[in-house]
Amino acid sequence: MRMKTHSPILALLLACACVAVMPGVQAVDKSPPARTPSPLQLASASALVVDLNSGRELFASHPDVVVPIASISKLMTAVVTLDAAQPLDEVIPVLIHDTRELRGVYSRVRVNSRISRREMLLLALMSSENRAAAALAHNYPGGHARFVAAMNAKARALGMRSTRFVEPTGLSELNVSSARDLVKLLRAARQYPLIRELSTTASQSARFQQPNYVQNFNNTNPLVRNPTWRIEVTKTGFINEAGHCLAMLAVVQNRPVAMVLLNTLGKRSHVGDATRVRQWLETGKSAPVPLVAQRHKQQKLLEWRRTQATATTQDLRR
Repeated sequence: MRMKTHSPILALLLACACVAVMPGVQAVDKSPPARTPSPLQLASASALVVDLNSGRELFASHPDVVVPIASISKLMTAVVTLDAAQPLDEVIPVLIHDTRELRGVYSRVRVNSRISRREMLLLALMSSENRAAAALAHNYPGGHARFVAAMNAKARALGMRSTRFVEPTGLSELNVSSARDLVKLLRAARQYPLIRELSTTASQSARFQQPNYVQNFNNTNPLVRNPTWRIEVTKTGFINEAGHCLAMLAVVQNRPVAMVLLNTLGKRSHVGDATRVRQWLETGKSAPVPLVAQRHKQQKLLEWRRTQATATTQDLRR
């Protein structure tokens, strides 16, 4: 008696069933593996990176250490100047007599020469011109002392609890803040269209009066001249006590990201850190940090720990 032949469909089902029960045979997942970002390496001793849309911290390294912030102070100088709503086209003199930190400091801007308040703001934000920042304070209602008081009042209003200003330029090591506080300042500065415009201007000539002269000025952040960056607000800073610093708000992967990078070694190390942050956010990969910058960072962290330990001991003795 002849056996009935299985239909082709039944034969296919039987074959699949046999494969399913064969030991050691597993389905192959062809989807790409999830990307695990490399640890971000930075030269900055203190750093904070925040997604401003969500408020999520993307990276943090000692963000609450209170340190000198150098010319990042000028962001607050600009905020206080604009809050006063003085005429931006008013021509004002370059006065510095109440800013003692400017004594003996070279500048291409001549004392007592005159230029508009708007251009003073441009020079302070774009090229970090110290005499321009001082002039904004000296030409404020009530003068230099009232201006500094307004800087501290604005810091308190913004919830910058670790921040203190003693003058408008950032030359004093007593102008202090934390990376976390400076993210709040970046958020505030972003609300002023003129700060966004002036802080990201690549270069411009300034025409002074009495005497008449022209000077060319460039932005202290070279990234504003890089067309691949979308920078909304930026301010650099440097004094010996603060190292090289950068507070910047840029659009990365279509989201506004605040970067605060404090106390790096080398004239371009803070700019290098900003590039590392962007690369890490876009690719998950971190570029290496030069050994000399790593050593500087470790030295600073050790100094901060010693300072904190000393302060804690003094508090316990009281």
